[in-house]
Order: sequence, then structure tokens, then C-alpha cells
Amino acid sequence: MWWVYAVLSAIFASLTAIFAKIGVTNVNSNLATAIRTIIILIIAWGIVLFRRDYKGLGALSKHNLFFLVISGIATGLSWIFYFKALQLGKVSQVAPVDKLSVALTIVLSVLFLGEALSWKSAIGAVLIISGTLVMIF
Repeated sequence: MWWVYAVLSAIFASLTAIFAKIGVTNVNSNLATAIRTIIILIIAWGIVLFRRDYKGLGALSKHNLFFLVISGIATGLSWIFYFKALQLGKVSQVAPVDKLSVALTIVLSVLFLGEALSWKSAIGAVLIISGTLVMIF
């Protein structure tokens, strides 16, 4: 079932790019990111409260919290740069270059998480990087 959620994520990520490009027109990109973040915050906490998932807060370790916080910082910076890129460039160019994160994630998962690198993953990463370079140049 993981792939169903991954496909849904991809669909909504593509809609995010289209809607963000329209929404960031004539708007400061940092303000646009802040507005988007408030909406995400409301939705995420609404789901947590509705499902009573907040009961897991007490089980979080300092290790969990540290990595969730720095993940949040990375997400925030990613969104800030993404919105600025959308404001300045074409969504058809920005979105594919943003997906370079897939290849970078494959490399980082091998380096930091010790995940095995299959030939399929390696070839896919090389193709993504090649495609990104084509989009940039």
C-alpha cells in the first residue's frame, strides 16, 4: 500500500506546484510560504486531534524531537526556496529541478542510513540528475 500513498503524494505535489505558481503571482514569496504553512498546520493538527494521535506526544524521545525539528527546518527552507524559484521561473522548469531531491535522497540514504544501493536506484538517480541538468542548461 505504500505506493498508493506515494502516488497520491506525487499528484498533490504536482497540484501544489500549479496552485503555488498561480498564488505567488505579485505576492512576496516569503509571505506566500507563511500563508501556506498556516494552512498545513491547521490541517495536520486537525487530523491529529480528530484521530486522537496526540496521545503519542509523551512517547517522543529527545532523539525523535531533535530530528523532527531539524526536518521541519529543512522543510521550511525547502518551501521558501521553492516558492522563490516558482516566482522567478516557469513551473515546468522549477518542479522537475526540485525533484532532484529524489536523486539526492537516494545518495543520502546510502551514506547516512546505510541503505543498499541497487542498480535500478543508481541508474534512476543518474537519469534524474541528467534530466535536471538538461532542464537547467
